Amino acid sequence: MTSRRSALSLLAGAGAALAVGAPSAHARAARPRPFGRHGSPARRLDARTLYVDPHGRGDHTDVRSALDAATGSGRTLVIAPGTYRGPVTVPADRAGLTLIGASGDARDTVLVHDNAAGTPKPDGSGTLGTSGSATVTVQAAGLTVRDVTFANDWLRSDNPEYTGTQAVAIKVQGDRSAFYGCRFLGHQDTLYADSLSLTAFARQYYRDCYVEGDVDFVFGRATAVYDRCHFRTLTRTDLASAPYGFVFAPSTAGANPHGFLVLRSRVTSTAPDAYYKLARPWVPSTDLTAHPMLTVRDTYLGPGIDAVTPYADMSADFPWQEQRFAEHRNTGPGARVTAPADRPQLSASEARAHTPAGWLGDWRP
Repeated sequence: MTSRRSALSLLAGAGAALAVGAPSAHARAARPRPFGRHGSPARRLDARTLYVDPHGRGDHTDVRSALDAATGSGRTLVIAPGTYRGPVTVPADRAGLTLIGASGDARDTVLVHDNAAGTPKPDGSGTLGTSGSATVTVQAAGLTVRDVTFANDWLRSDNPEYTGTQAVAIKVQGDRSAFYGCRFLGHQDTLYADSLSLTAFARQYYRDCYVEGDVDFVFGRATAVYDRCHFRTLTRTDLASAPYGFVFAPSTAGANPHGFLVLRSRVTSTAPDAYYKLARPWVPSTDLTAHPMLTVRDTYLGPGIDAVTPYADMSADFPWQEQRFAEHRNTGPGARVTAPADRPQLSASEARAHTPAGWLGDWRP
């Protein structure tokens, strides 16, 4: 049987594979200087910077111990190329934290684990659930991450007995969370863009990032902007027909005027044409007043997206037509409008309000 690591690499495709054990040429050349231009323990950029290297050339050999040491706010972790396995939590008291993948290539610095929602808890009291499956959980505000891969390499094929197949790579709850040049790898529920509570409208910004998965793999109730990102839907061998899954599943709180905004991005696929829906609304049982919101604009939608019926319902009680879904000036075969009622479009005047500035307010990441 193909291992979970190699399977995820194969599904990701050329240039998009989970590079476990396969650092980039840049990383191989930089091994004598694992932290690149970011200093080292001997040439520390400042007293608030810590260095992580699995080969012992930093202050810590794993991210969890570095986070334990990075008390207070405004700390920086420079993470050398390597694969760091195990769940990690960034607690609320680590506000203003910065994580930097030292090589400048997210393929080189990988935070990964393999829990799923159906994984039994160590104490035998039940299963982990969706949130508990996350490789990384971020509760702190003001997080900035550059050039890091977050992955969950749990596979359905390795665990056919599981019914809880959600496997989160990262759950982000903090306000003012920004990710640049990062990669998010998984299958179901890869990127959980959330908030700490129903009344906390956490703002998040993703720029030049890559996200892959199959079912609802970008989901949650955050106010999130995805700018110049690449979303890739994966082939599934456990299903014989469409749909394989859904790219977006927002669960925006009803009181929140802003949900997910996708712009200047692209959606591609390794699956057959029209085997994916663009989105479906998630109204969780914990918030039946949710009013999911998604705007996709100025984005290329590849042939993997079903252009005829790009949206679907998660529950018949909450049809997608009653949610806040809209598009504007998208291109590609998956953006073709054949039935206008099934492709709600913003007018030019309406689109002027659907911008990063409109979503993020006084925060300028």
